[in-house]
Amino acid sequence: MIRVGIVGGTGYTGVELLRLLALHKDVTITAVTSRADAGNRIDALYPSLRGLVDGVFVAPKTDSLTEACDVVFFATPNGTAMLMTEKLLVNGVKVIDLSADFRIKDIREWSRWYGMEHSCPDLVAEAVYGLPEVNREAIKKTQLVACPGCYPTAVQLGFLPLIERELIDTQDLIADVKSGVSGAGRKAELTVLMSETGESFKAYAVNGHRHLPEIRQGLDLAAQAPVKLTFVPHLTPMIRGIHATLYARLHADADADAVQAVFERRYAQEYFVDVLPQGSHPDTRNVRGSNNCQISVHRPQGGRTLVILSVIDNLVKGAAGQAVQNMNLMFGLDERQGLGGIALYP
Repeated sequence: MIRVGIVGGTGYTGVELLRLLALHKDVTITAVTSRADAGNRIDALYPSLRGLVDGVFVAPKTDSLTEACDVVFFATPNGTAMLMTEKLLVNGVKVIDLSADFRIKDIREWSRWYGMEHSCPDLVAEAVYGLPEVNREAIKKTQLVACPGCYPTAVQLGFLPLIERELIDTQDLIADVKSGVSGAGRKAELTVLMSETGESFKAYAVNGHRHLPEIRQGLDLAAQAPVKLTFVPHLTPMIRGIHATLYARLHADADADAVQAVFERRYAQEYFVDVLPQGSHPDTRNVRGSNNCQISVHRPQGGRTLVILSVIDNLVKGAAGQAVQNMNLMFGLDERQGLGGIALYP
């Protein structure tokens, strides 16, 4: 059995990890940390886990995690994982970080967007970006995974087939993306209260969102050259879900009629990416609670502009589910293990 620890077990991502791992046949949960709730039973805070997770929250101490765990997930705010990861790795514990601490390879760029100095920059180069559809073989061999953000997952999966085949102009990409309010985390903040967001819809961070450099990094690697991307996130009055509407211009010599087949071939062997039939419109409710990404591609009025629609659950494929998928790969398991849940409907 894989002994699992979760640092930051009281947030939405932390409890989503607990929900998935509690039913994973190859896992035993040995440590769940919380500074505020240390000593309290886990199922007292989350009664949905009664009979599934038997334990109490503990303080986040590296020594105790080293003794108790084979792998530690960090479901923590940015800047926490980097303070503990090095000691865990030295002691043979694998690390899967769901924050942004190890995602961006350019340390100065990371510091500019996240407003702090990195405490272990050497580990950033060692970390593998945990998008299995791109880095599956590297994930299998690494001890440190930087799990992608929710916006970057949906956007990259939507653009990658076109960029890899050099079908589109990478100097004028647009990502218009909507997120449910759970993407802001479990915190008391006026702007994300449902009474403030309900019956409303808004864009935010139009001049620059923290996920922009992460998305560009992935697309640059696929294109093997710098891309230009306009990324506008929106907050929608729903709890879960990411809906990415992506725009790209086909090259004049590209075969427009082959685009659907390009997506189908690229993701034919990807269990968690579902390319819908031509003309379909994916709906966030059809992936809610699952680790699936559904994609469709359109060519309005038969023109050269492509519209790619990509939807995921931000807490699953955009966070905890993808992290479990990475854990499975790191330990030589079927990457689908523990992730076979069907989307909730309605």
